[in-house]
Amino acid sequence: MVLREKYFIDIHKGATGIFMILLMYIYGTWDSVTSWVYLALHGTYGILWISKSMIFPDTTWEQKTSIWYGLYIWFGLTLYWSSGWIINSGFFNDSLPQIAPPWLIGLCVSMFGLGVFLHFSADMYKHTMLTQRPGNLISDGIMGKCRNINYFGELMIYLSFALLAMHWLPLLFLGLMMAIVWLPNMIRKDRSLSRYPDFERYKKKSKFFIPYIF
Repeated sequence: MVLREKYFIDIHKGATGIFMILLMYIYGTWDSVTSWVYLALHGTYGILWISKSMIFPDTTWEQKTSIWYGLYIWFGLTLYWSSGWIINSGFFNDSLPQIAPPWLIGLCVSMFGLGVFLHFSADMYKHTMLTQRPGNLISDGIMGKCRNINYFGELMIYLSFALLAMHWLPLLFLGLMMAIVWLPNMIRKDRSLSRYPDFERYKKKSKFFIPYIF
């Protein structure tokens, strides 16, 4: 069997909801609104990710890999689970589960919805364009003003998870992931797109990562 990066990623994403329910069972947080909201957000994201992987997969994760690098991927993705652990365990809150205020819960739900829209719409648009117009630069539609709008959407998603924990540790892990994985991927993508004659014009009219800002 040929191992691919997507196998490790998809299995981990799918396990997220199960792991969060396990945390709720271990720490007895069945009556915690914050725990349930976190489960709903992060668990749903895992299901959506697997669906996306099956319907319009990202070729980036189709690369062959070894079992050791696959486990390295698992370790990196597991850092995202820190928010759920902090919320349920109360490790940084005198063993009391974290209780997010209503305004923060509302903010995180809104960020999650916006992030899913941007992330998944961009990936679907890219998949469709690569299928229907192979060999052409994708410089319009949802990617017209931001070259990495999918990563910005993913930032909104993971930021919504991190903020619910009300602790700096998940934000640190998110920053590390951005620096180690996301940023190199975005730079590599720009270098790859530079082979197209229209790339410089596209680069001038679009932002690198954050729409209308950067």
